Amino acid sequence: MNDLITTDLVRLDADLGADKHAVIRALADVVAQAGRAVDVEALVADALAREEKSSTGLKDGIAIPHCRTTGVEVPTLVFARLSPKVDFGAKDGPADLAFLIAAPAGGDNTHLQILTKLARALVKPEFTDGLRAAETPEDVVDVVSRVVDAPAPAKKTPAPAAGGAGVGTDAGNAAGGAPQPTASAEPAGDATPVADPQARRRLVAVTACPTGIAHTYMAAEALEAAAARAGVDIEVETQGSAGATPLAPATIAAADAVIFAVDVGVRDRGRFAGKPVVSSGVKRPIDEGDKMIAEALRYADDPSSPRVEGEVTAGEGGGANEGWGAKTRRVLMTGVSYMIPFVAAGGLLIALAFLFGGYEIALGSTFDGAEVNTAQHIATNSSLVNLPDTSAYDMGQASLPHSALLTYIAALLLTLGSAAFGFLVPALAGYIAYAIADRPGIAPGFVMGAIAGITGSGFIGGIIGGVLAGVAAHWIAGRKVPIWARGLMPVLVIPLLATLAAGFVMIVVLGKPLAELSEALTDGLNSMSGGSAVVLGAILGLMMAFDMGGPLNKTAYAFATTGLTAAATATSAPELRIMAAVMLAGMVPPIALALATVLRPRLFSVPEKENGKAGWLLGASFITEGAIPFAAADPIRVIPSMMLGSAVTGGLSMAFDVSLRAPHGGIFVLFAVDGVLGFLVALVAGVLVACAAVVALKSFGRTTAELATV
Repeated sequence: MNDLITTDLVRLDADLGADKHAVIRALADVVAQAGRAVDVEALVADALAREEKSSTGLKDGIAIPHCRTTGVEVPTLVFARLSPKVDFGAKDGPADLAFLIAAPAGGDNTHLQILTKLARALVKPEFTDGLRAAETPEDVVDVVSRVVDAPAPAKKTPAPAAGGAGVGTDAGNAAGGAPQPTASAEPAGDATPVADPQARRRLVAVTACPTGIAHTYMAAEALEAAAARAGVDIEVETQGSAGATPLAPATIAAADAVIFAVDVGVRDRGRFAGKPVVSSGVKRPIDEGDKMIAEALRYADDPSSPRVEGEVTAGEGGGANEGWGAKTRRVLMTGVSYMIPFVAAGGLLIALAFLFGGYEIALGSTFDGAEVNTAQHIATNSSLVNLPDTSAYDMGQASLPHSALLTYIAALLLTLGSAAFGFLVPALAGYIAYAIADRPGIAPGFVMGAIAGITGSGFIGGIIGGVLAGVAAHWIAGRKVPIWARGLMPVLVIPLLATLAAGFVMIVVLGKPLAELSEALTDGLNSMSGGSAVVLGAILGLMMAFDMGGPLNKTAYAFATTGLTAAATATSAPELRIMAAVMLAGMVPPIALALATVLRPRLFSVPEKENGKAGWLLGASFITEGAIPFAAADPIRVIPSMMLGSAVTGGLSMAFDVSLRAPHGGIFVLFAVDGVLGFLVALVAGVLVACAAVVALKSFGRTTAELATV
């Protein structure tokens, strides 16, 4: 047990104060009296800080104040049976059993695994009943020892899921819980048939709390126990301090629904995209595990239930069997997915700035003889009660065309949008590093993104810098260090050394070559005209329609949006034409399929016709994923048809010199389009081609018997 608890860390039927703050301080004093605290004030402060995030009172009279702290050097558990009871914030009343769990800030995985076993035991009545019945401190130590010294239960061999997807039947596989019993069907007469394992419902869950010590594992144990009572298979990914083993992609794919019981963000949330989801804080499963399982099953059967946002791609999530190709794709898609909100917010703000103030608001000017950034100068030196004098800004042959009020609003919007765009490459690099090294990679990754801007290497430099920072942080995090240094690793040592290592390579070795490569790419885009531009537009259209939200689609979109970063405030640039071609091509599939369901409804099933009704708005809003249900049902006919139509639209968009300053929005950002007529003609042409192609393939490629069934 590594002396997690000893008799001098036990208090029975003790009066430790009138409120939880007094009890926590008294329990910390017990740690000090036992010679286990190196800084009792730090222990108290950290435990109270955790208590402020959310109360640690649980149902059935249990309280578990806990923290990671520099106040102890070995994991320590203090137990007190309180008399009188003290309120720790539980819904059903005060607590008579109180545990103070203190984990060293740099505790190793062995220590944390011990605390994990204890946390899981806290939701088991037989464990707490034993503590209430204890007559001596030795009895308490014996009860706790039997839990934390018990070997981990053996895992069952995963049973194949319906359709061939492998999923474990042991509810505790992912989280280390006890094996759960197999449910059986209701008996019929004297026979007792066993339920078909293929018919069992399957759930997955993620639990996580801020410190990752107690609630994370208690919630997992509670969900597993509730699932066993309901006859449901569940696998839980505990994203706690003891590390997390990601759920296998096949397990997630086979699940009917997902439960997120978290007080922090879910790592790699995109793995669960499209699944019905029940979301709550980490304490709810402990109090209402049965209700959450029932709610998840109800959501699984409800087409209108809440779903995890986004779309999932093969190999996403970083499982143990993830190949290099899948890992590379996951890392890049993580960076892109976190980058897109900066692009969307910044691009739309800049487009609105041009709407209110004209393109001139982005030009430089001279004010009182000094050269200034026009928009920033107006935003920081004017206000709604002190509007700018537009004539005071000398732009040579140009001038600010609108009123002082509209110019001021435009300046604010452009300043905000430019600031948002300034984070694009740092966010791309930072979250690429995060995908490789988790949180320790974020800071060095963001710095490498900023270095990419300083060296002029653009988004290519951001990608390479993010990879370098992530690899460096991951390597450093894997080094063995003394216990006293472990608490410094994630907040000081890893960011410092990873930034130094990756920064040296980025500036000294790769800075100039990457800048030259980025400049050559820009020159190549600027030189594109005529046939070469049309070919590029067609290729981008093919990419947008091939997987409709998958890696190729996102690659084309990232190429367009990163180019938009540098060109959104320009009066004319090839990057703006690329953005238009990409958006238009992505709008084609949902609209074309919606049109096809109207023109030839007998070629489509009832669910497809319902999806077609939504396709109009989804396509008009540039949500290509609206076509996925059609592609999933009939990929051989649908995908080539959509690729053909999107390629036509992309090529025509480039041929008509359509340009776009907004990264999203579809027809709702026509104000940001240069060449609206060409925009509409290209869109209509691609939709008609895609619609005709899919109708032809579905008509001529199906037998009479098939047609009769739709």
